[in-house]
Amino acid sequence: MRTPMSINLGIATLFLAGMMIMSPIRSHAEPAPTPAVTLPIQSSPLVTFRVQFRAGTIDDPAGKEGLTRLTASLLTDGGTKSHTYNEIVEMLYPMAASIDVTVDKEITTFYGTTHIDNLDRYFELFSQMLLEPRFDARDFERVKTSQINYVAKTLRGTNDEEFGKQALGVMMYEGHPYGAPNAGTVSSLESITLDDVRSQCSRVFTRDNAIIGLAGGYPEDLQDRMAKVIAKLPAGAPARVPLGTPPTIQNVQVTAVEKDCLATAISIGFPIDVTRASDDFYALLIANSYLGEHRTFNGRLMMRMREIRGLNYGDYSYIEHFVQDGGSTFPLTNFARSQQYFSIWIRPVQTQHRQFALRLAIFELERLVRDGMTQEEFERTRTFLKHYSKLWAQDQNRRLGYLMDSRFYGTEDYIATLPARLDQVTLEQVNAAIRRHLNASNLCVAVITSGADQFLQDLITNKPSPMTYEAEGIAADVIAEDGVVSVYKLNINQSASKIVAAEEMFK
Repeated sequence: MRTPMSINLGIATLFLAGMMIMSPIRSHAEPAPTPAVTLPIQSSPLVTFRVQFRAGTIDDPAGKEGLTRLTASLLTDGGTKSHTYNEIVEMLYPMAASIDVTVDKEITTFYGTTHIDNLDRYFELFSQMLLEPRFDARDFERVKTSQINYVAKTLRGTNDEEFGKQALGVMMYEGHPYGAPNAGTVSSLESITLDDVRSQCSRVFTRDNAIIGLAGGYPEDLQDRMAKVIAKLPAGAPARVPLGTPPTIQNVQVTAVEKDCLATAISIGFPIDVTRASDDFYALLIANSYLGEHRTFNGRLMMRMREIRGLNYGDYSYIEHFVQDGGSTFPLTNFARSQQYFSIWIRPVQTQHRQFALRLAIFELERLVRDGMTQEEFERTRTFLKHYSKLWAQDQNRRLGYLMDSRFYGTEDYIATLPARLDQVTLEQVNAAIRRHLNASNLCVAVITSGADQFLQDLITNKPSPMTYEAEGIAADVIAEDGVVSVYKLNINQSASKIVAAEEMFK
């Protein structure tokens, strides 16, 4: 989730020639240095800030889920002691700048980019946001109401794709620190007070918990100026929350969310013990790109479900938490996690084809696990991925975000080293990683649909789901495969499956 401080005016794309530097900054105010990730690009007229705290929604107190996100949002959208929120919006507008924040399970990142001509004014506002939050009661009620409305109305009412993803997250991590939605629940948000926000801010957004990120054509003294700002934050850091092991998934566990909707959204997933710090990550990256690269027609799911059958719009797979950056095809950075999960998104699907679509997605996953990739598929996908990944960091803001993610995982520059890492991967390693980490038997499935009770019963009884087409000329081999898929057996874990009314989710 990204919450804008003001209108977000796009930042020009740059060709980057900078060098990453990860080094501590010696603060004049405190003996302990503030870690920093810097990307100086002297030719850039822009300066990018990222201040990241190793704190996220896992640091929310029990019963106060959503507190960290609400606290961060009140910093960016609540004004400072010197300026109201409206005044800050008016000050940022002529700079064509904004200050945003992302809040995920383990990290919170405040960020923004400004032109060098506006650096001093922007730096002052950014610093005030961190050091002098206004914490006005009216701003608190406004931001809190907005977050409640997001959960109760936007998420439940108008965004079935995100609704299904978050329902899947709750399923996969029930009883685990990742198990609560980042925005919290309606009841937990209603219980949060302004004093809770003040307390959380001083507890988690501290100088001993901060990392500075700078990129672009910034002056040499900016690191030291930023470090002095961070040094004024409260001392200390929250104790690291132990994550433990995600719950075991047995067979196919379904949460069918009953909602009055025209189409069905399907999310499938399970935790995996692979992150960017794992050697197997690069092998799985190739396998995942082959199966379901986000918003491309290279993925097998997209080709078999949309291109050949016209079944629905989007069919993608992922090996790490993925949040799309606005209308682009690329992920937001700084959603790094110590534990990751594999997932498939299928949406939107016509109700009459929902069972077939779910079967086909799992059928393709099972095929990948059983047969692996061929040499030709491996070579083609790896070549595509090596070139496609160069588009992931199109501006200095994204590049800096990737660098900070590399620091989180304790790896070298992910974007810079990715082509070489992919070159080192063999077909045998890819297929071995697929067998080690993926499966098509033990899955969580979250479905947003109308007639959820009938759908779940159809799944439990493995009712045949023949595919029908309005178009003519469907290839004979596709029709034949449809016959196999229409009776493809899913081992539904009936006792672990349930139907939930949409209005009961995240209540």
